[in-house]
Amino acid sequence: MIGMKTQDRVAGPILVVDDERHVRMATKQSIELAGFDVECVDSAAAALRSLSRSWPGVVVSDIKMPGMDGLSFLKRAQIIDPDIPIVLVTGHGDVPMAVSAMRDGAYDFLEKPYDSDILIDVVTRASEKRRLVLEIRELRQELEAHKGLASRLIGRSPGMANLRQAIENIAQISADVLVLGETGTGKELVARCLHEFSDRNSGNFVAINCGAVPETIIESELFGHEAGAFTGAAARRIGKFEHASGGTLFLDEVESMPLDLQVKLLRVIQERSVERVGSNKTLPLDLRIIAATKIDLRKASTEGRFREDLYYRLNVVNCAIPALRERPEDIPLLFQHFVTRATRRYRRMAPGLPQEVITTLLDHSWPGNVRELQNAAERFTLGMEIGLESGNGPDAADRSVIRVPLTQQIDAFESSLIRRELIKQRGNVTATFEALGVPRKTLYDKMKRHGIRRDDLID
Repeated sequence: MIGMKTQDRVAGPILVVDDERHVRMATKQSIELAGFDVECVDSAAAALRSLSRSWPGVVVSDIKMPGMDGLSFLKRAQIIDPDIPIVLVTGHGDVPMAVSAMRDGAYDFLEKPYDSDILIDVVTRASEKRRLVLEIRELRQELEAHKGLASRLIGRSPGMANLRQAIENIAQISADVLVLGETGTGKELVARCLHEFSDRNSGNFVAINCGAVPETIIESELFGHEAGAFTGAAARRIGKFEHASGGTLFLDEVESMPLDLQVKLLRVIQERSVERVGSNKTLPLDLRIIAATKIDLRKASTEGRFREDLYYRLNVVNCAIPALRERPEDIPLLFQHFVTRATRRYRRMAPGLPQEVITTLLDHSWPGNVRELQNAAERFTLGMEIGLESGNGPDAADRSVIRVPLTQQIDAFESSLIRRELIKQRGNVTATFEALGVPRKTLYDKMKRHGIRRDDLID
């Protein structure tokens, strides 16, 4: 019958609304023979209780019913979701009324008596439309989500959820921030997120690695200088602080800043003004300072390696990034993300992710954190050994390896299979669930549970 092949691509139920039992049963039988799931109710009020914005089906409703009629039902249903397809069934004398109802938003109407093939054709087209509407909504939600922190700071672990929440809470406030995290955890990425999600995002984000700038020029780098201020200063230079005014200044590895310069930094933070080297003119600053460190600055201050007053000035609000070994459930997700990016960069086919590789990843203690994982993913994409020793290596002596439960390993493997197939199918969900041999709804449920978004995987 018409609709048998199409039904393979649709999943929504058909809701039949009619106060006459024999009509409901006859309609139900006709639609079920075409392969659809059918629900029946005897009143418009009962039908409304089944509807919602996420309801995936189609309604076939009689117009003339006691209580609430089909036209009133149409108006009430459109309040819930104007995109729910509603097919109205009418007698011969009510055709003008049905045509008017279509102008008001009904999907179609059937005039009694109608052929069952016509019913199935209308229902099939309406069901396909409903599926597309819901898929488009889902895509829009994904696009909106990609504008948020989840697309920048990837991970489903409680630690990453807490980090994203902390950034959302402090991004809009003007206080300076101290970012805490081991080497390779992504301190600059967190700083950029704090800038981009603040009202300063139209200003400059200026990053300086305090450990990479020679002591002889770091003062000039930060504060700028006037022409002739020292040998070699041929022209005026705008310093990092001045360039960051109106935006954000990021001081990475702030613990590496010389003690004598820490005094000058403290004054700039307190006064929110700067003097270029060789100048007596004070320049006001409007900036936020984000400092990052991989050590315990409080301990360093008690040992005399970092000024205590500067520590308290920087540590107005702090933001701690969990080490990768503390969030093992995120490791396969991040690894697949880096593999996907590497396939685009190197123009390679996405390789499969065998269970033994996942086991190796989960058994490693990741002293280099996310940066080390990204390097391993790039080697894997290029067909090289990822270069990890499971639970061993020089880091094992001072870093405990977190053993991951079997259920988490199974989840990680399932997630990698879905991601690989979506990449292979260029994001085509229909081709993906057919290749994996699961129903569409099951695939969507698993994608949602594993935090998989098609836009992360395709160009």
